[in-house]
Amino acid sequence: MSNKFLKKQKHKELNFTKKTIVLIALSVILCVTGFFLGDMKDIMRKAIFICMECIGLG
Repeated sequence: MSNKFLKKQKHKELNFTKKTIVLIALSVILCVTGFFLGDMKDIMRKAIFICMECIGLG
């Protein structure tokens, strides 16, 4: 393999890593925002109702 190919491959991996870090950071920020706005309670309540309906209790 040529040295030029290895440099391109390392550059692609670096871009993928940056994209991954940005997406994970954005996900964490949105989860924390939702938690402080009280959305977690609504989501949990809806999830419980859906599960109870699925097994025939709701």
